[in-house]
Amino acid sequence: MSDAHVVVVSTGVVRELPWRGRAVTTAIAKTPTPHRVEVGRLGLAGDEQGDVENHGGPNKAVLLYSAEHYTTWSEEIGELAMPAFGENLTTSGLLESDAVIGAVYSVGSVLLQVSQPRRPCFKLAARHGVDDLAVRAQRSGRTGFYCRVLQPGHLVHGDRLVPVSTPMHGITAAEVHRVVNLDRGDREGAQHLLRHAGVLPESWAGMLRRRLDGRLDSQSERLHG
Repeated sequence: MSDAHVVVVSTGVVRELPWRGRAVTTAIAKTPTPHRVEVGRLGLAGDEQGDVENHGGPNKAVLLYSAEHYTTWSEEIGELAMPAFGENLTTSGLLESDAVIGAVYSVGSVLLQVSQPRRPCFKLAARHGVDDLAVRAQRSGRTGFYCRVLQPGHLVHGDRLVPVSTPMHGITAAEVHRVVNLDRGDREGAQHLLRHAGVLPESWAGMLRRRLDGRLDSQSERLHG
């Protein structure tokens, strides 16, 4: 992970995209910037969110997505230009399976802390006109992950992602994604995540507790809109 770095830095503004006969508001269509960007507690300067209830906020301030995934996507659905998945930082050398929840990275003069995996939603499908793209992203685990900003500053493409600290629990964004989104009947996995306070957002912890009580949540609205 020592050679991990930022390939593309991107921001986006809110716009409307067509989806199944209606318009949806989203800032998923982001644009690369060659300039050094200011990063505050709530994310990159000039970046917007179309759905502030489910996107943005301090725990979802910066979305990272691996450049390595683009090769596989190009084989499956055709060539995609970065940042095709609404990410702020397209990175090289840092996969979901590398990103330990709570790990801290220095990027430029910014300190980022891995907070949670991204839960794909139907706006990915709206962005690219591929009806099941959110479902594919979820099943594949090529979701990306969010970071909170511990220290505001500036960053630019080419900056290295330098590890600063990594929690001993070793729970990665990929593992959280598996338990929360894929293997929803994995009681042992759910209990393992719940034993580590602070690994999950409280809303996700509550969801896992309800699952353990036999109440399974629906993912249909998020994935299919």
